[in-house]
Amino acid sequence: MMRRTLAAVACAALTVTMLQSPVAAAAAADHGPRLSDAKPCDGQPGFTCATLTVPLDHRGRTPGRLELRVAYADNANAKRGVLLALAGGPGQAGLRFDTFKRALAPVLDDHQLVMIDQRGTGVEGALDCPQLQAERGILDYDVPTPAAVRECARSVGSKRQFFATADTVDDLELLRRALGAKKWTIDGISYGTYVASRYAIKHPSRVKKLVLDSVVPHTNLDAFVPEMLHANARVLREACAATGCTTDPAADLAAVVRATDLGPQLLNTISVYGIVDPNYSGLPQMLAAARAGNLAPIQGLIDGVFQATRGPADDHSQGLMLSTLCAEERFPWGNSATPEFLRQPLLDAASRRLAPEKLWPFDQETAKNHGIMHLCLPYPRTAVRPVAQPYKLPPVPALLLAGTRDLSTPVEWARWQLSRTPRGELVVLEGFGHSVQSRTTDDRGRKAVEAFLDRG
Repeated sequence: MMRRTLAAVACAALTVTMLQSPVAAAAAADHGPRLSDAKPCDGQPGFTCATLTVPLDHRGRTPGRLELRVAYADNANAKRGVLLALAGGPGQAGLRFDTFKRALAPVLDDHQLVMIDQRGTGVEGALDCPQLQAERGILDYDVPTPAAVRECARSVGSKRQFFATADTVDDLELLRRALGAKKWTIDGISYGTYVASRYAIKHPSRVKKLVLDSVVPHTNLDAFVPEMLHANARVLREACAATGCTTDPAADLAAVVRATDLGPQLLNTISVYGIVDPNYSGLPQMLAAARAGNLAPIQGLIDGVFQATRGPADDHSQGLMLSTLCAEERFPWGNSATPEFLRQPLLDAASRRLAPEKLWPFDQETAKNHGIMHLCLPYPRTAVRPVAQPYKLPPVPALLLAGTRDLSTPVEWARWQLSRTPRGELVVLEGFGHSVQSRTTDDRGRKAVEAFLDRG
């Protein structure tokens, strides 16, 4: 499922009239999808910003169109072709110039970098639900109120069924055609890895290579996220050993979870804290104090992370996250077509069957009550678009990147995905956290990508 960066990245307004570049001429020649209103991107020399118009419903049953913001580098004749960079979320704006230029710097001379605000995201297209945004900001696992979820669903209305990953995949295929690219390379981060994988499943002949950074598995992700819960013990102990702390943060976390009702909040806080500081500095001491009865430091961290991660919908849309996850994920009650009155009993029954040792240092209550579960539990019944769930990815060359201290998309997910990626290779980076290409000054992740893309 799903993922993100903590810092808000501002983009200027980027909609504009098509420049007659070689790729534009190619797209116009076949009268297919086109990029319109193109002009130089404000404050971003060497980039053109344009609009891709797509149908609301790619199956043609419901009228309506969406305008998606696109930015592409002006080196249209780059020798290795187009490199599409996909942001995380679901819900994160995609025109993240500073992030992608830094992450992909070693390969940008040979590739034409392309970015897109996926449907329901960005300055002009974000699904904005003020109450849900206030309660969750840019986070995944904050627990929202049912009222905020229902208000957001009502606000988005019946069109909410058209913001699933499958719809974005169809948008991307129109973008490829508009660019005139026969094939392209796709680099996805966090949820962007899921989008990239789903695109490769549907259009394998259009993908040269995949880079999957901080991997979300392409199928069969357990909504209880047991791998993430259990990974906290490994990661916190590893960080503790590396920084010389003298406590057992995993045992302390387990004791606090069982003595308080803070499990879901701690899951959210620790996963976010690790994005900023993969050493988890100070956290072992806070957990030890909490176990001893002093909850003030850990509660201060929970409150501080909550306040620091409030952000606008145009940076990370919780309305889009709601519409995407709740429309397509499999939950203990099934999916969003399941009647609401059946969901809680099915969730309760499924949580009782969970093996506690596979959740430790968290517990069954945390697995049942984390923010994604309660984002979708009160979500109104909504039509679900069926999509293929193949066991493996197609045989497209793929590089998987994982940091050992990532608790948003743990390395266990990357290893599972590798076993179902026929031409995949995994680079595990010791001591790295989430988004290994962009969130560290250490260039080992970027060098791995450069070497992979330079081959063949």
